[in-house]
Amino acid sequence: MPPRLRNDCFALPAGVDWVPLDEALARLRARVTPVVPVEQVALAECRGRVLAQDLMALRANPPSANSAVDGYGFAGAALDELVTLPLAPGRSAAGEPYEGALPQGHALRILTGAILPEGMQTVVLQEDVEVSGGKLQFYGPLKQGANTRRAGEDFDAGDPILKAGRRLRGEDAALLAAAGYAGVSVHRRLRVGVFSNGDEVIAPGTVAPENMGAGKIYDSNRPMLLSLLQDWGFEAVDLGHVADSRDALRSRLDTAAEAVDAVLTSGGVSTGDEDHVSALLRAEGRIDSWRIAIKPGRPLALGLWPAGGALLPIFGLPGNPVAAMVTALLFARPALGVMGGEVWRQPQGYMVPAAFSKNKKPGRREFLRARMNGDGQAEVFRSEGSGRISGLSWADGLVELPDEACTISEGTLVRYIPYSSFG
Repeated sequence: MPPRLRNDCFALPAGVDWVPLDEALARLRARVTPVVPVEQVALAECRGRVLAQDLMALRANPPSANSAVDGYGFAGAALDELVTLPLAPGRSAAGEPYEGALPQGHALRILTGAILPEGMQTVVLQEDVEVSGGKLQFYGPLKQGANTRRAGEDFDAGDPILKAGRRLRGEDAALLAAAGYAGVSVHRRLRVGVFSNGDEVIAPGTVAPENMGAGKIYDSNRPMLLSLLQDWGFEAVDLGHVADSRDALRSRLDTAAEAVDAVLTSGGVSTGDEDHVSALLRAEGRIDSWRIAIKPGRPLALGLWPAGGALLPIFGLPGNPVAAMVTALLFARPALGVMGGEVWRQPQGYMVPAAFSKNKKPGRREFLRARMNGDGQAEVFRSEGSGRISGLSWADGLVELPDEACTISEGTLVRYIPYSSFG
């Protein structure tokens, strides 16, 4: 007798449990470790690279007390209503410090960034003074230390400045230079290969639309995943398309093991008749298939392929493009980051008002394609169908709905995660 109609493609057989999202992420986080070697690069080449060691400042910033403005410096504070000081000859400029000590009771011309000479603690702005006959006059009061920067007020020599596992930005190069570094130790870029599989898949540009046979579709997952990998700072390697053949898959994985550190593939990782990737890994490698309580997504396979005495990590994503992207963002991005030397990356979400209504069932974490509208609200794509690829491009991020049941109406606060938060 056939089972009763449940009309739920996400339902599992009796006795089989979903893996909650948080548990799946915790399992994955516990398994991944860095796999790439360390190399030295110049600061001009460090952007996008992952720092391999904690760094301390080699010198203070600023290294000496200096003036924050163009003006005139003197000792102590200026407490009188009208202050008159004789001017000492000379000046202090950035790169040309005043030699000797400032005579007591005198003022000295000083420019922005110039070192404060001995005997100077305070600077008055040039716009606030009158200079005549070798004398300086201005109105007080002015507290001691005004318009100056103390030595090491940003950081001192030996202070920690950056931690290992950080993906470096252009701003970090400025910090490193100020701290005395000309180059840094970073992890080699993680090389991640992507291949598509399935006899129904055709690479765009190889067959004209009018000549596509029945049941054939253009390969959208491979260019999407390759682009995402580049956005994330990895070296993306196109491993092409593989037919539904175990021999072809075996050959491609053996070749991939010589060129990349990990592989992303989509489709063929479930338990169907044509799921050759999971079947081959189960027979000749290792595979751990998870049924994760998320929508879209659900199937995720973590495999290891033996080649050349090593094991090649394989992330098997769902074949549906929307599900492939969501699982890539949630699972592949942080795991590959750790393999490339990064710390585990938790995407930053924001609570914003909803511009939609929805009654959500309990049991799965849901991710809706979304974007912010002009009123600062999160609007969602018109359809939740996982085959609606246009929604990926339409959206700028995802709205995350909790595992439990909830009712969303316009104005309800929801968690919005921009695509950019994934890196």
